[in-house]
Amino acid sequence: MELVENQWDIDTLDKAYRQGYMAGMTGRDEQCSHYKAEMLIEAWEAGWIDGREVFSRKNPDEQHSELA
Repeated sequence: MELVENQWDIDTLDKAYRQGYMAGMTGRDEQCSHYKAEMLIEAWEAGWIDGREVFSRKNPDEQHSELA
């Protein structure tokens, strides 16, 4: 069941953030989010950015190869 705008709670936001964080930490593409509600997309993206930062620090060579 996909939540629509204004039908989310803190647990759902936390879950979206954690899923985005794990996606970023494992080097997955930013476009992997499956959420449709804007607030959940933003939570997922915030997690992805934070996770991607960790990934980039641990894998500096990967970061440069993606930009090529």
